[in-house]
Amino acid sequence: MTQRIAVLGAGPMGLAVAYQLARDGHTPVIFEADDRVGGMTAPFDFSGLSIERYYHFHCISDHAFLKMLDELGLAEEMRWVETKMGYWYQNRLQAWGNPFALLKFKGLSLTAKFRYGLHAFLSTKRNDWKPLDNVEATGWIKRWVGDEAWEVLWRRLFDYKFYDHTGNLSAAWIWSRIRRIGRSRYNLFKEKLGYLEGGSETLLNAMAGSIREHGGEIRLKAPVTRVLIEGGEVKGVEVDGKVEQFDKVISTIPLPYVPKVMPDLPDEILQRFKALKNIAVVCVIVKLRKALTENFWLNTNDPEMDIPGLVEYSNLRPMKEHIVYVPFYVPGEHPKFQEPNEVFLDKVRRYLKKINPALTDDDFIDIYASRYRYAQPICDPGYLDRLPPVSLPVKGLWVADTSYYYPEDRGISESIDFGRKMAKDAAE
Repeated sequence: MTQRIAVLGAGPMGLAVAYQLARDGHTPVIFEADDRVGGMTAPFDFSGLSIERYYHFHCISDHAFLKMLDELGLAEEMRWVETKMGYWYQNRLQAWGNPFALLKFKGLSLTAKFRYGLHAFLSTKRNDWKPLDNVEATGWIKRWVGDEAWEVLWRRLFDYKFYDHTGNLSAAWIWSRIRRIGRSRYNLFKEKLGYLEGGSETLLNAMAGSIREHGGEIRLKAPVTRVLIEGGEVKGVEVDGKVEQFDKVISTIPLPYVPKVMPDLPDEILQRFKALKNIAVVCVIVKLRKALTENFWLNTNDPEMDIPGLVEYSNLRPMKEHIVYVPFYVPGEHPKFQEPNEVFLDKVRRYLKKINPALTDDDFIDIYASRYRYAQPICDPGYLDRLPPVSLPVKGLWVADTSYYYPEDRGISESIDFGRKMAKDAAE
């Protein structure tokens, strides 16, 4: 039986939900507040270059993403590149990311290097995250690597990503990040990451096209203001003051928006959504005439820089100009998030010139800042147990966002995988 199903949000998860529903013969209608599909993967016009507002890359372990490319006939558009990683520490740029680089790293004792390397290696080999679920992350790392390696290689990454939340994060969540990058290596010394020709836009356009071809609908600049719930079941949605009836509703919008859009949920469920915490991001993207470094990743530990690192994206996806992303992660309620864009742009100009003194003002072609209030969930110990169930105790209502594939970190592949499974469950 064909069902008419409302899908809230057109990020990768929402698109995956609608894509699966449409292929299975249902009629999904996506409602998206933005003027384009993609959420955090959406592109923008950066002075003539169409590129993501927030950087994305792919690992060889991104199976759901690669399967989607196959289905859409895009597998030939995938490119794999041997990338490099660096570390800016003690005012010098050092190689990073493999055993040789670790051995040569200046500013760390041999014992600290051994402990750090052992922890990274064992994390990459580990598969069972459950024993780490209720363990606090910073204590877990310090026990393995020791105080010296913690101070040099880890502390600033935590401080400038999580701020006040640093001391209450799940070790399972942090482990999954170590493992994902560790498993993007095709041997111990070489890292391989991927990009799609044309960027994420290539995938987004193909998914949107497939949804429409199979009878689905995508409505942009159409935020749902309320999900209508009566007698314990979903009746439809309110958009632009008008009510539309649906058999079911699947929401993929960030969880902090859920209580506003679904105020009629049972109070216990509402309180669970309201208790969740999120980090915001101000992401600065820079277009340069010359390369900053030869690295894709660059971790930073510098008392003059309030960032944990940056991404030189053009060292993954070749472009005419050189593109650098500098994300400032900060809690949305922190005073720093209220500062004007110009403050962040000035910092980035200063930081890049410090890392590469050959850069002049003339080398900065363009610079732009994007903001996203709910960029990343804060996953504390035992996180999954505190989330409401995906299938809520309201007939016909499913709610999830990137939080639900904990302990995995946000990723296009994880969103696609989760969205498709959720669509199957909801349609049944």
